[in-house]
Amino acid sequence: MIYLVEDDDSVREVVCYALRSSGFVVTGFENADSFWQKIKNEIPHLVILDIMLPDEDGLSILAKLKNTDKTTHLPVIMLTAMGAEYDRIKGLDAGADDYIAKPFSVLELLARVRALLRRSGHGGTKEKKQETGSENEIIQLGELTLDFAKRVVKVQGKEVTLTLKEFELLLLLLRHKDIVLTREQLVTKVWGYEYDGASNRTVDVHIKTLRQKLIVCGDMIKTIRGVGYKITCAEESL
Repeated sequence: MIYLVEDDDSVREVVCYALRSSGFVVTGFENADSFWQKIKNEIPHLVILDIMLPDEDGLSILAKLKNTDKTTHLPVIMLTAMGAEYDRIKGLDAGADDYIAKPFSVLELLARVRALLRRSGHGGTKEKKQETGSENEIIQLGELTLDFAKRVVKVQGKEVTLTLKEFELLLLLLRHKDIVLTREQLVTKVWGYEYDGASNRTVDVHIKTLRQKLIVCGDMIKTIRGVGYKITCAEESL
């Protein structure tokens, strides 16, 4: 079940048609009020959320979803005409798992929806190796700790709230400590769809917000110019 909150009738109809044609069950909403009425009774597997809405902006809706126990882990894709880097970071900081700027490719949107549903456990039986791990797997690097089973990340003993994609991105980097991962590898393993040039921005924005959320441990994520990223403990590199 997917909920789409989009006030533009033509965009909403196109996206709903594309999703249904691909086998998804989807409900479209033209405003926040109708969305809130529906979600009280039935929580979907994914929300596609526009920012510019007539009654309540999408970032406000996103904040409420992430601050409510029943929906805090609900995957959200922001679909909006506000495509500047600042707007992307603002949406990701607020808890969005992905961000698609208008105008967009319907095929790309479908690919990202499928990938996000797979990563959240609602996309069928095929699972990426990235998602599997020991129930007791705990990775520690300096003052950073990741508990796979509990899906908890701590910096200096304090829990840090990450989105699904940020958690998986950090997990992948930690499992390949000191190894440089290309942007193509990160997109394929974390987002689950085919790499293209536009994917660079998605990876870079997520890395930027991840660094900010990790605070003092953020500097452990190193940029390898022209290639990708790696994570390393500063103390170990001395």
